[in-house]
Amino acid sequence: MFSNLQDKLDRAFKVLKGQGNITEINVAETMKEIRKALLDADVNYKTAKSFTDEVRTKALGQNVLSSVSPGQLLTKIMNDELTELMGGSVTELEITKSPTIILIAGLNGAGKTTFSGKLANFLRENKGKKPLLVAGDVYRPAAIDQLEVLGKQVDVPVYVDRNSEDPIAIAVAGVAHAKQNGNNVVIIDTAGRLAIDEALMTEITAVKQATQPHEILFVVDSMTGQDAVNTAKAFNDRLDFTGVVLTKLDGDTRGGAALSIKSVVNKPIKFIGTGEKMEALDVFHPDRMASRILGMGDVVSLVERAQQQFDEKQAAELQKKIRKNKFDFNDFKSQIGQIKKMGNMKDLMGMIPGVGKAIKDIEIEDDAFKPIEAIIDSMTPYERENPDVIDPKRRLRIAKGSGTNIDEVNKLMKQFGDMRKVMKQMSNPGMMAKMMRNMPKQPGKPF
Repeated sequence: MFSNLQDKLDRAFKVLKGQGNITEINVAETMKEIRKALLDADVNYKTAKSFTDEVRTKALGQNVLSSVSPGQLLTKIMNDELTELMGGSVTELEITKSPTIILIAGLNGAGKTTFSGKLANFLRENKGKKPLLVAGDVYRPAAIDQLEVLGKQVDVPVYVDRNSEDPIAIAVAGVAHAKQNGNNVVIIDTAGRLAIDEALMTEITAVKQATQPHEILFVVDSMTGQDAVNTAKAFNDRLDFTGVVLTKLDGDTRGGAALSIKSVVNKPIKFIGTGEKMEALDVFHPDRMASRILGMGDVVSLVERAQQQFDEKQAAELQKKIRKNKFDFNDFKSQIGQIKKMGNMKDLMGMIPGVGKAIKDIEIEDDAFKPIEAIIDSMTPYERENPDVIDPKRRLRIAKGSGTNIDEVNKLMKQFGDMRKVMKQMSNPGMMAKMMRNMPKQPGKPF
């Protein structure tokens, strides 16, 4: 996410590296590089210029403390200004009415239908809502089928009328259906537009007037950069939408849309899509995104994603098994499943401070766990529950059955064994106390 922009901003900050103070000359040179980096990221020119002018003014007005380098100070100012540029604070959905009606709009290919499914899942899982999806795209082949499949995936009902080609009538009937069946949120998926098509723009305006939505979300493909911002302005002029959704942020995103859209249309970014999975949807936090753009990580979001997959009862049972040294391959595979649900692996690692830059040129496939899962699946139920019985003969059979080789099986068995030992030690309070006693003490800082 934003790796090219990160690299260019890093190079810009190097202008100040080793400088003892901030001057007109070195700041001007740095701002020139930062503006160039933003424009290369497809940020709106006016936005890039006003942003760098603001950073320059604040940088020149600061006194550099002896403990802080000019580069560090500029990073802090950049972080604050990027946060402000992208909205300053979180703007969540207004879900106070029952039913709350949410209208989804955007161009073809932006990911509206997929986002509709993700949003329904998010509201059901995290907000305790009972959403209804309404299939209002009557033009795209298989759009209704796609929404029905997504509805089944996230266990959310879908209102469909295959006999009607009137999206306005379908939307109105969908809202009535929600009221009759106790659905407190209605998410209306609409037809995408290939461009600013006048007939279709008139149609979606009519859907808005007929349903009186409480939220209108404009879904935009973040990889389209400045084009996305121009389209957002045209849609906002007609619909006056309440928020923006940036999809495909897990792709090769330049960052222009995320950095420009708030300043151009003055509407907040409310959600970001970070992958294809139904769980890959995050509330947009401007401060966290600013930190990630500057390569500072995003530990808070990482912890939140982990907590979403955390099952307290299951964790307590697992803790008991670890204490008894009964942690087995079934538990191991379950833990892998929870990690996979958290999202794209490279994106997750990029949330750890310092790691994003280190792995920017490394390909990390989402199916990195596939060989491990194949090995575990090739074990018998007895072997998964009793790892210690897996002797060399069984390992050879498991390797053949999983399409891997004996070295990979041996490596997994060793890693699993080492992990069990560490987990057993960490769960023993006496062992923890012993480890703390044996840790070297720093002078003047006793434990």
